[in-house]
Amino acid sequence: MIEVRQLTRVFRTYKKQPGFWGGVRGLFHRQFEETRAADDVSFDIAEGEFVGFLGPNGAGKTTTLKMLSGLIYPTSGTARVAGFDPTKRENAYRRLFALVLGQKNQLWWDLPAQESFLLLRHIYGLPSDEYKKTLDELVELLGVGPKLNVMVRELSLGERMKMELIAALLHRPRVLFLDEPTIGLDVISQRAVRAFLRDHNRRHRTTILLTSHYMADIQELCERVIVINKGKKIYDGALDRLEGASGSRKKIITFLPGAGTAFPDTWQSRHGETKRGDDGKFTVRAPGADIVAVSQEILTTGPVADITIEDVPLEDVIAELFAAK
Repeated sequence: MIEVRQLTRVFRTYKKQPGFWGGVRGLFHRQFEETRAADDVSFDIAEGEFVGFLGPNGAGKTTTLKMLSGLIYPTSGTARVAGFDPTKRENAYRRLFALVLGQKNQLWWDLPAQESFLLLRHIYGLPSDEYKKTLDELVELLGVGPKLNVMVRELSLGERMKMELIAALLHRPRVLFLDEPTIGLDVISQRAVRAFLRDHNRRHRTTILLTSHYMADIQELCERVIVINKGKKIYDGALDRLEGASGSRKKIITFLPGAGTAFPDTWQSRHGETKRGDDGKFTVRAPGADIVAVSQEILTTGPVADITIEDVPLEDVIAELFAAK
């Protein structure tokens, strides 16, 4: 459904020198710098896939989505979505995808959301019965029926994002680009949006490319992730193999010594990095192969009131991956 080959976007920006005279000098001798927002990015996404698109701020995620949407032109490389070239901005192409930007609105601020929905119906030329059926389904799934007549500016952030999703999906796009759709939402709203997206993807086999800084979004929705850093793709594969790709196969053991303990404050495991918190708990980071040895070491040193073994958080794994690149 999505084919990207060596996609590159270079932005050329003017570097102004500070002060009044710096501005005057800039009139005659301008200095520019080039930023490669996307640098030779290539990937394929099959129909119906739900793919996470990860990277730190400024990595090039939004730039890539905008190139796939036809909003900006690539400096070099090619992209095809459902057989269309996004740079041509054909009407047929614009009818088969939708783009949701978490920090930008497409709904009219001073009108109820249903007025914007009616406008979109006419823009896309949707038959009345088809429009009503789709709208009723989306409204019911997102639970926003009582809010359709409320002006958008009076809605909460979570309600507004749900309306944005309805607006994006009214014409039943085959491809959905989501850029931080849960940014700023409370936990309940995040869960509702995630449940809706998961259900919509399964029902309609919509191809979805999702960027998010909330790892819960990625872990609950995506089996595959693409990671970019400084414009370059550094990982593309299954989410459960991401830890191995970063070279970090560590796990964390957290334990609280029991009464009459033999654990001094400076106790260190022989198998991994050890830290003691202000609450008296020790945390050991060790390779997965050494987990049994570390556990035996802890239990033979002294009594333990509580012990927990868990994987390294995905956020830490991705941070290590960025640092390595």
